Amino acid sequence: MTTSELSQPQARLAAAALKAWKTNVDRAGKFFSSLNEEQLQAEVAPGKNRLLYLWGHLTAVNDAMLPLLGFGDRLHPEFDTIFISVPDKSVPNLPSAKDLKNAWDEINAKLTPAMQSLSAGDWLQKHNAVSEEDFAKEPDRNRFAILLGRTNHLAYHVGQAILAPR
Repeated sequence: MTTSELSQPQARLAAAALKAWKTNVDRAGKFFSSLNEEQLQAEVAPGKNRLLYLWGHLTAVNDAMLPLLGFGDRLHPEFDTIFISVPDKSVPNLPSAKDLKNAWDEINAKLTPAMQSLSAGDWLQKHNAVSEEDFAKEPDRNRFAILLGRTNHLAYHVGQAILAPR
C-alpha cells in the first residue's frame, strides 16, 4: 500500500490486519523451526495433535490461501491429504521438520508479499471460493474476511503449540 492509501481508514485497517498476519507467521515459523524432530512429536495435550502435525496443518492452510486470494496455484497441494483431510496419526510418515520448514518458508515467501501488494479496495473484493451471485448477497465474503479468519486460525494453533509440554 502506498503512503497516500494509508491515510484512508480502510487502508489503515488492512495494514493493521497484515501486521497481525505477519507477526503470527513469523512467530509460528520461529517457534516450530526451533524444535527438533523429537520435540515436534510432542502432543499439545494427551491424545491430541502432535506439534509436527500442527505445523503441517498451518502450512497446508496457508498454501490454500494462494488460489483463494487469487495469487496463483498451490505450491504443496499434497499436504491436504496429510494435514487437512485426516486427523493426526492417520498417515504413518509425515514430512520431516526440514521439509516442513522449507515448505513453510516457500509458501509464506510467496503469500505474504502478494498480500502486502493488495490495495484496501482489493481486500474488499470477493475471494475465489465464493460465486459472484453469493458475493452480491453477502459482500462480507471477501479477501479481508479470509485474512482475518486465517490470522485467528494461525494464532489459535500457535497458542496451542506454545503451551504443549516438551
